[in-house]
This record gives sequence, C-alpha cells and structure tokens, in this order.
Amino acid sequence: MAKETKGNKVGLTNRKAYFNYEVLEDLECGISLVGTEVKSIRENRFSFGDSYAKIIDGSLWLVGFTIQPYRTSGVFNHNPERNRRLLVHRQEIKRLRKKVEERGFTLVPTKVYMKENLVKVQVSLCRGKQLHDKKQAIKDRDLTRQAQRDLKDYTKGF
Repeated sequence: MAKETKGNKVGLTNRKAYFNYEVLEDLECGISLVGTEVKSIRENRFSFGDSYAKIIDGSLWLVGFTIQPYRTSGVFNHNPERNRRLLVHRQEIKRLRKKVEERGFTLVPTKVYMKENLVKVQVSLCRGKQLHDKKQAIKDRDLTRQAQRDLKDYTKGF
C-alpha cells in the first residue's frame, strides 16, 4: 500500500483489478454515502469483489461494491449491496463514455481512501488482460521475488 500522507488515510487497493486489467488512466471521484457507510469504510469493512463503474443517465455509478453494515447502528443501517453514485464533473463523464463505448474499455474501482474527512474512490480506465499476459505477470513477480531473496542471502554473508 502507499504511504499515509498528511490528511490522507490510505484505505484498500483492489489488487485483483491490477492483475486482471491493464490500467491506463486513473480518476479520483467522490462518492455519495450515508452515515453508517462512512463509518464502515473508516473501519475498512468493505470489499471490491467484482465491482465496476457504469454510466447511467449521465451519472457515474459504482455497481457491485459491498460496504458491510456498521456494527453498532441497530435498525438504522444501510443496504450493503446498493449502487452508489460517484461524484465526477460532467465533462469527465462525457470523455469516459466516449472511451468506454468506442474502444471497449472498462471502468474499475482500484482504490478507496480518506482525503481530509471525505471518502474518495479511484476509478481506473482499464483494458482486460489476456491469459498469456496474466501468466507473464505471475512469472515476472516470481522472478522478482527470487532475485530479492537471493540478494538478501548474498548480503548476509558480508
């Protein structure tokens, strides 16, 4: 995860999205939430699952994003599976719509974090990876890990 900077609290990163998709562009969005959802996000009680962003009636919506119910809220809790509106400028939505419709890209949430006291979602414009690309990514990751282990063992001797 990234470092925590002044005023920013790093939430969770959607590692599955980085494995399944090639990320081309990132966009920071606000998200429309109710009070118990914010409290649950502060406790990192959410999951990306197979969530994605979709443009419906000129608005950007987050679909399939699960926020667990807040433990101590009682009967005033939220629906964990509801679609949530993302807050983005209209020009950005138009630009994203063109790319998604023309080139077949997908909008995927890749990160959720707190900025000041606001919840932000990083939505990325992605292209799906082929099976051979995923295998190559696994191979590269394993080679990097092995090189780090070998370097660590090598430097222990000194």
